[in-house]
Amino acid sequence: MKKRSCFISSAFALLILVLAFVITFKPFHKKNEKIHDKQPLDNKAKYSVSVLPDKMTLREKKERFNQLLVPATKHVFLQQEQQYRRVSEIIEMGGQEKEIARLKKEYKAETEKELLMALKPHPVSIVLAQAAIESSWATSRFFLEARNVFGLRSFNSSKPRIAAGIKRGDKTIWMKKYNTIEASIRDYYRTLGRGAAFKEFRKLRMETNNPFILVEKLEMYSEKRAEYVKELSSMIRYNEFTQFDNQ
Repeated sequence: MKKRSCFISSAFALLILVLAFVITFKPFHKKNEKIHDKQPLDNKAKYSVSVLPDKMTLREKKERFNQLLVPATKHVFLQQEQQYRRVSEIIEMGGQEKEIARLKKEYKAETEKELLMALKPHPVSIVLAQAAIESSWATSRFFLEARNVFGLRSFNSSKPRIAAGIKRGDKTIWMKKYNTIEASIRDYYRTLGRGAAFKEFRKLRMETNNPFILVEKLEMYSEKRAEYVKELSSMIRYNEFTQFDNQ
């Protein structure tokens, strides 16, 4: 009888412990669920390309810029790098003359050396710095309405474009319109790859990938000239954009 009483007492004590564990565990589990609900949303859900939330802080603008521009820029850079390497191999092997001729025409290159200079992509950090300046951290009207990241103008009325809202004399200034951010970045690379004003820049990027050296040859991109170069350097350094060059 005494043994049976001890057994019942032990069973009762075990039941009390189980109930205590369940009561303690449930609130803990619910608390974790609430914390999880407050975690940041994924990039696509948190930020939209064409919708700019009111009263965003500079920090929020930069976060939005990074989430929209960094992946797109890295992807286009990889595409440009792959094209550069492929064309380099074609030239070395002496094949596909028609494609080389087509690319020479597109990039206004007279020699194969000039073509490679035109195709070689420059570091992501420079692209991001220019994008941040030209699009005001992806908040400009041209970015929001036309995905125009770099303020590139349009001189072809048969292609999509939007009016800049200002005129030079009696002439309307038109800006290019793109379907995607990546299309804008590709056209930007193409512009620097064939523009006469960036010939020295193209020569230099065959010798170095140092963004702080390369930006010295981008003074012609802006009417600010030397001041623009300083602004680019500061933008890269302050925002640590070089971290994306090694990825």
